[in-house]
Amino acid sequence: MKKIFSVLMVSLVVVSVLVFANRETKNESKSIQKPLPVVNQKTILEQRKKWEASPDGIQYKKWEASPEGKKIQASYDKIKKEVQAFTPMEAMVTSVTFKRKNANSSGPKWLTIKIKNEEYLMQFIPKEFEKLKNLKVNDKIIIKSRSAGLSPNHPYLILSSDYIEQNKKVLFKRDLSKNNRC
Repeated sequence: MKKIFSVLMVSLVVVSVLVFANRETKNESKSIQKPLPVVNQKTILEQRKKWEASPDGIQYKKWEASPEGKKIQASYDKIKKEVQAFTPMEAMVTSVTFKRKNANSSGPKWLTIKIKNEEYLMQFIPKEFEKLKNLKVNDKIIIKSRSAGLSPNHPYLILSSDYIEQNKKVLFKRDLSKNNRC
């Protein structure tokens, strides 16, 4: 009888410790997801307004309101749901040799793709682009992207290059454990 009681007590202690540890882990993960404090939000908003009043900010706002800026924003609207959900998108390669005007030849490499009849850019460092060197124009690929960026210096929306596959073979997958998930 004493042994049974001891086993039950030890089991109760172990279960209590596990439940308590699990509760702490859940509380820690919830604290990470808290919205920014009002003070930080105000600071960010003030910084943004200050930037928008700067020459660069004014130029960006003009570009954003221009036909080119609106076209790029519309192309983002077409794939916004897929980007936010990080779901696969079917794409077709339209260029593997795109270069920006006045760009350094040793700079980033660009893959131009078409999704839903819109052109998009994906940027890679030369070492990463080596994995994609066998791609050709009109190749069909599947991509996943976590984010997109607008820039007046680029003719198309820039998608983050997180995952590319062709014929069910993964050609490129960004390792998010490096660079602080960037």
